[in-house]
Amino acid sequence: MESEAIIEKTVDYVKETLLQQEGSHDWFHIERVWKNAIQLGRAEQADMLVVQLAALLHDIADHKFHGGDETVGPRMAEEWLAGLGVNEEVVRHVSQIIADLSFKGAHVQTAMKTKEGMVVQDADRLDAIGAIGIARAFAYGGYKGQPLYDPVIQPTLHASFAEYKQAQSTSVNHFYEKLLLLKDRMNTEAGRKLAEERHAFMERFLEELQRECGVSFIQPKSEG
Repeated sequence: MESEAIIEKTVDYVKETLLQQEGSHDWFHIERVWKNAIQLGRAEQADMLVVQLAALLHDIADHKFHGGDETVGPRMAEEWLAGLGVNEEVVRHVSQIIADLSFKGAHVQTAMKTKEGMVVQDADRLDAIGAIGIARAFAYGGYKGQPLYDPVIQPTLHASFAEYKQAQSTSVNHFYEKLLLLKDRMNTEAGRKLAEERHAFMERFLEELQRECGVSFIQPKSEG
């Protein structure tokens, strides 16, 4: 099967699979990450078939919606691509990117092993910051029933993925526990430039939110 046909079938599969998914991890999130990945992948001269497939399938079964199971997503991606007759090396590469992709805590290393992985990780992280990142953070917080802000619940720079997954937090804390850390963890030059703009917007938003709420948000101690 030609690459274009593989991409088209995968787009249809992801759309159908995520049809009822909540708003922060729905098809439109996937579509934005896919577009980001194409832009960054071309700039980095990456393997665009791997980049596009990994971007399209990266949240096909996010652990957050599958009881914390990190193996479901990579496995579903492998099964789908194998069913299309995709080259085994490509299947393994895409599956590994999906397994390694997500943020796992402030003190957890999540370095990608390949150029294609770096591109897709940057593409996904760009959609977690800026205006869209703010919207997604509060959409997911509402879905989970988290408070917007609670001064009793202090932000934590988590030391392990298990700790990060199990933590009870707030939507505002999520900025300090993850989103504001992403700018300095981008892999590609183009990704870093885009992240700078989106990071600055989040800082302005948090300043205004504090002013309107009449509070000062508690920030965690610096990393390291």
